[in-house]
Amino acid sequence: MTPAARIKACIDLLEKIAVSRIPMDGTIGDYMRVRRYIGSKDRSAIAERTYEIVRHTARLGWWLKKTGAEDTPRNRVLAWLAMGECCAPKRLKDLFDGSKYGPDKLSDEERAYVEKWEGDVLNHSAMPESVRAECPLLYEDKLRSYFGPDFVPEMEAMLHPAPLDLRVNIWRATRDKARAYLSADGVETDETIFSPWGLRARGKAYLSKTKAFAKGWIEIQDEGSQLIALACDVQPGMQVLDYCAGAGGKTLALAASMGNKGRIVAMDLEPRRLEKSRARLKKAGLADCVEIRPLSDEKNRKWLRRQKESFDLVLTDVPCSGTGTWRRNPDMRWRTYGPPLEELVDIQADILEKVAKTVKPGGRLVYATCSLLPDENERQIESFLAGHPEFSLFPLPDSLRAVCAGEKNEPVPFMRLTPYRHGTDGFFAAVLTRT
Repeated sequence: MTPAARIKACIDLLEKIAVSRIPMDGTIGDYMRVRRYIGSKDRSAIAERTYEIVRHTARLGWWLKKTGAEDTPRNRVLAWLAMGECCAPKRLKDLFDGSKYGPDKLSDEERAYVEKWEGDVLNHSAMPESVRAECPLLYEDKLRSYFGPDFVPEMEAMLHPAPLDLRVNIWRATRDKARAYLSADGVETDETIFSPWGLRARGKAYLSKTKAFAKGWIEIQDEGSQLIALACDVQPGMQVLDYCAGAGGKTLALAASMGNKGRIVAMDLEPRRLEKSRARLKKAGLADCVEIRPLSDEKNRKWLRRQKESFDLVLTDVPCSGTGTWRRNPDMRWRTYGPPLEELVDIQADILEKVAKTVKPGGRLVYATCSLLPDENERQIESFLAGHPEFSLFPLPDSLRAVCAGEKNEPVPFMRLTPYRHGTDGFFAAVLTRT
């Protein structure tokens, strides 16, 4: 593709993302899937530029308003090229020349805009703090209140792309062995700081052709997500319920930690996502200890109601706002694809209510989110404990206490991770025990 054609594809994608009912990664995937003529390098360049523009949503919007330009995908691309990629007006005129497969020619008005932007940078001293930090007004008060003086650095830490983290399947290979095999295939990694199972790739990594991936020795999983599995502290032979299992990322981590001994029941409302875990479990050699029970089936819902005091551990990685994943999903700062926060809080409380009865006396209930908001985290747990005196907070495993200790190295009751403090996505976990 020509540079102009790449720009036209980016404008097209932004127009589709603006009206799509699914997150932008799905929209980009659908766009590329029906355009097989776009090569891999072009796909990567188009996607990266699109993500960068969405990561600068508030700042680009501020500049368009300041300049008096209409807020359209085309003008956002122009502003990004002018200030984000430092394209001179002459270069922009050459790119927007009306050629086949390229964007239309610049209008007189557009030429005036790009001339005004020449020499400017995206961050401007007159911008409000929340604009520079790309913090949506919907959550600003809550996040300011929680993070206090760290509000800006916490928000700025989520403006950059997330690293590629891998979890080693310790049932099949050690971390050193997986790392050596990846290196032999040209993928260099470093051991993660907090997760004993994790590797972090250096730069871009193409895993599909590596032996470690083919053998089921590695899975893509953020280090913070791995730490939720670590917080469960499962042991071989346990009876475990993974209630919001999704596509099985944490199910796989739990099964490997249990040495493939015991029983894990994986449940989720979305049968298609849950079904994806079957192939992953088989590839990892962990299918024997996992039962797949979609909650869309009434038989499985009836079965769950009969499981009173049956499980040593219940993990609920509940649906949430996803505010902790803004590094990966920058569009989710500005658009809500699921229920609003008020409904999510009710859904989370309902899930806790449903699974609480399945925990054995002396067993544990782990509540987790990928949210930064106290409404979905600490307050949710406080509310649950107020209505369930049979449960109490359980200390985090020793392996996590140092990770989550406060500024004065004092123990904290919950695991809370952020990109700024830990270099992971934003996660929360609370471990409760039935006393």
